Amino acid sequence: MARALTSDFAPIGLPAKGVLIVFCNPDLKFGPATVRLLRPTLDLIRRAAAADRFAGKSGSALDIVAPAGLKVSRLIVLGVGKPEDAKTEAKTDTKTNAKPRDFVRLGGVAMGRVPGRESEVAIVAETGSGPMTPDEAADLALGAMLRAYAFERYKTKTKEGEERAKSVALTVGTARPADARKAWRTRQPVADGVVIARDLVNEPPNVLSPVEFARRASALRKAGVGIEILDERAMKRLGMHALLGVGQGSERESRIVIMRWNGGRRSQPPIAFIGKGVCFDAGGISIKPAAGMEDMKGDMAGAACVVGLMHALAGRKAKVNAVGAIGLVENMPDGNAQRPGDIVTSMSGQTVEIINTDAEGRLVLADVLWHVAKKFKPRAMIDLATLTGAIIVALGQEYAGLFANDDELAARLSAAGETTGEKVWRMPLAPEYDKLIDSKFADMKNTGGRYGGAITAAQFLQRFVGKTPWAHLDIAGTGMGSPSTDINRSWGSGFGVRLLDRLVADNYEA
Repeated sequence: MARALTSDFAPIGLPAKGVLIVFCNPDLKFGPATVRLLRPTLDLIRRAAAADRFAGKSGSALDIVAPAGLKVSRLIVLGVGKPEDAKTEAKTDTKTNAKPRDFVRLGGVAMGRVPGRESEVAIVAETGSGPMTPDEAADLALGAMLRAYAFERYKTKTKEGEERAKSVALTVGTARPADARKAWRTRQPVADGVVIARDLVNEPPNVLSPVEFARRASALRKAGVGIEILDERAMKRLGMHALLGVGQGSERESRIVIMRWNGGRRSQPPIAFIGKGVCFDAGGISIKPAAGMEDMKGDMAGAACVVGLMHALAGRKAKVNAVGAIGLVENMPDGNAQRPGDIVTSMSGQTVEIINTDAEGRLVLADVLWHVAKKFKPRAMIDLATLTGAIIVALGQEYAGLFANDDELAARLSAAGETTGEKVWRMPLAPEYDKLIDSKFADMKNTGGRYGGAITAAQFLQRFVGKTPWAHLDIAGTGMGSPSTDINRSWGSGFGVRLLDRLVADNYEA
């Protein structure tokens, strides 16, 4: 569970206690409001800066405990570099080749400097160049909230020196607090959506079964999201034997959850998001090696993202019709588990020869993709899945793999990734790869071998989307166990929530 973090925006002023964070440009240049705020202790700051050789360079920090003249417990001065680095244009400045400052990341950097035991934090939304805009101040709070996240639900003891406040009250001092609060109303649901996704990915598999996952997703009803849950009987009636085959080795039943947010015109077709939700992946009969198998609790990061995204869209009252669909299963090896060599019939009527029971995510997605395409006739479909280790070999953990049958959709996703920092890299789809998944005994087989494994997995999925514009995001490297960043220290990153929310905001809202 995340530490509770509450955010508010107020006129720039001095907090009564806690941590105060301010920003400066090189040569210790503060903004005018910050200078007025720090006037009682400016001489101390200059002397401390000289002693620490702190000059306000980007990424540097000056930490002063109990500064004389201020009532705060700690003053943190963060350097943000040269004034021209603070450009906020949507695109890179061609004259200086300087990218716009990432205020979300800056908020994360600021919160990262705060000791975990502190419960009150104030950040002044001003650099040496002057006050931040309301949007920038709201982004600052977003980054701070994401950085403050910590999943500690199952910790009963803390080591010495690791005390952590259960809640943090954040105040952002800004020149225009009312406008900043308005901007925050579009960011807080997104932050909450990321937290929801992280919580789901971090949960242990003995707790988060498919049935429990479906129950938690149902909580979105409170936000105005329509919920439909398909149990195994309903899936059998629909002919979803590809998905059901994956879960038949587990004592825990499989589920599909359909979430609908109707914020657009009634006649407007929805955009659909589909998530792989393998709550634990032992590999089935093709069992995985024991080393690292505990990480397979995160094989539902795609489904977690979809739930977090639907919360974000509903929370900010997005003017769009959206469908979120997640296939929830457990892939276990018992006497009833499907075997290599089995042939299953998907909902589409296409048959699949099972070569490797550990290539299960594509089977889950196949039936859900087909169902969503036929029932909702969306204007576009995007699926997310921790699908292949091959994508990590290709891209590492910095980018998610992007596969698409539509160039415009791919370009929109790439642009949203650059804006949010949740980056994607387009990979190829081509008929030549289809030959690798042709089967001697069925319409296709569920794996094409070692070479191009992420591509053949995407080629498999493409057979279940018809003519619908579609994109597949392989988030195996970014959705779980991803590297720590300035806005994430969690094993489950919540990757995709901000990316897809930005995609919707920029391209699909009325």
